[in-house]
Formats: sequence, C-alpha cells, structure tokens
Amino acid sequence: MYEKILVPLDGSGLAEVALPYAEQLARRLGSEICLIYVSESAEVPQHYIHRFYLQKIGEATKEGTGRTVGESVVKAIKIEPTVLVGHPAEEIVDYADKEDVSLIVMATHGRSGIRRWALGSVAEKVVRATSRPVALIRAKGARADVREKGAVNKVLVPLDGSKRGEAAIPDVEELASKLKAEVTLLQVVPPIYLTPDAEQLKGQESFRLAAEDYIKKAAAQFKRKGIAAKAELREVRMGSAAEEIIKLADEICADLVAMSTRGRSDVGPWAFGSVADRVLRGGNTPILLVRPPGASTK
Repeated sequence: MYEKILVPLDGSGLAEVALPYAEQLARRLGSEICLIYVSESAEVPQHYIHRFYLQKIGEATKEGTGRTVGESVVKAIKIEPTVLVGHPAEEIVDYADKEDVSLIVMATHGRSGIRRWALGSVAEKVVRATSRPVALIRAKGARADVREKGAVNKVLVPLDGSKRGEAAIPDVEELASKLKAEVTLLQVVPPIYLTPDAEQLKGQESFRLAAEDYIKKAAAQFKRKGIAAKAELREVRMGSAAEEIIKLADEICADLVAMSTRGRSDVGPWAFGSVADRVLRGGNTPILLVRPPGASTK
C-alpha cells in the first residue's frame, strides 16, 4: 500500500521534522522515500545547490541501515531526490500523481509559523488539491514526547458513523499491522437537545446506544485482523467534536490522529476547514488525512 512516500522539503529545519516519521514508515513498510525540493528559480547553480541539499538529507536519513529493530534487520531505504521548478503546492501535487505516491508526509507551521510552508499556504493547498493521503507533522507546538519519538505506536481514529468517515480505516489497518501500533477508535456523540424532556431523553439514549454498538463493531474488525484496538465513546454537552478528539489524543499520548477529510454531510462535513482543520490547528499530534474515494479535490 505504501510503496512510495513523498517528503517535500524547503531547506529549513522546520520542514525536516517530517523526516523521522517518513524514515520509520519506510523501514517498517519497505517503502521508497521521494525527497523533493521545489525551487522558484530555474538557474543551474540554484538547481545544484538544492540537489546537493537533498542528497545530504538522503544520506542522513539512511543512517542506521543494517541495525536491528526488534527481531528484524532493517533493510536499506531507497531514497530518490528530485528538484522541481514552479509553485510548491502545484509541483508537489503533480509529482505525487505522476509518480503514483502512496503518502505525502510534510510539516506544518503549528502555532508559530514556518515561513514559506505555513498552514493556510502550501500544506493546506496540498491537502485540498491532492487525492493522496497526507500526514501533517506539526513543526512547532507539538507535545515533546511526540517530537522526540518520531514514531507511531498509538493511533487515534475518530469516526462519525458514516462510510465516508471510515476512509482512513484501510490506511490505519496497514500502518497498525506493520508498525504493531495500538488503535483507539473514537466516536463523539453530540447532544440532540439542550433541554430534553423525557421523550427526547429516550431518543438521545437510543442514539448513544447505536453509536456505542457502531464503535464496538469497528474495533472488532481491527481485532479480527490481529490489531490491538479499543473503542472510546464520548458524549459532548459542551464543546465540540474537535475538542474531544484533541483531548483524547493528549490523554492517551497518541502518536497520530487518522481521519477522513470529509464525513457525514447531514451534520456538517468533516472537510478540511472543519473538524479535521480544527484538530490540526488546535491539537498537539500529527494528523493523517485521507480523502474518501470519489471525493472531489476542487
């Protein structure tokens, strides 16, 4: 599933925070890493400078090849450096399509800014335009334990009860199976009424029980595939789905939040700019965004 992992870099140390995650995934999944630098200048000297930079990064990323991880020997990572000329977001998306990239791993600015590649700029445009899964790593503001590990051992998967909201499940199954990661499934149940009477309370309880049954069945699917999984159900009376996702991610020290970029439209889409957007902007954990099959990138 993850044959090629694309890591866009801009020459800054902040953008390079995505590398440990890509390296771990490549080693465990046997993936090739594609490093790209998008230059705004087509001048030959600049091209060689950027290519030299990517080659040095590639060599550093390969360090540790041959060491053991658990009981298995780490195989050499194939790394392909490429320098492109043009607009960063457009070139990243075009390259991902042309090379049939399985996953894009890139940094976001967090709360403090990252110069060229600020969320709201390149990273956000890539998420909106690509049909590929995108893992966004916070360059600043993340929990220290997340940044230090650069590993994925615990994955939080928020679900909204819809098929479109389950788009990230195949990716999570692949990652959790190969990385031996633990999966926590979360469904946030909003209140139907603020001041319910007896009949309304009965209806809300039925809704809560249906959600509980759904999330338990989803966890059971993971367990049948040999993946450690547990279900978490939360009822929100004050606050929002995004707040509950962020809160639980911190409570369980999740290494990754994996979710669909679009969910159930009748209660408001989980589009980038909505719940997923709020989780990324307000959270402390890297986030994997997966677009449902057939969803528009326009």
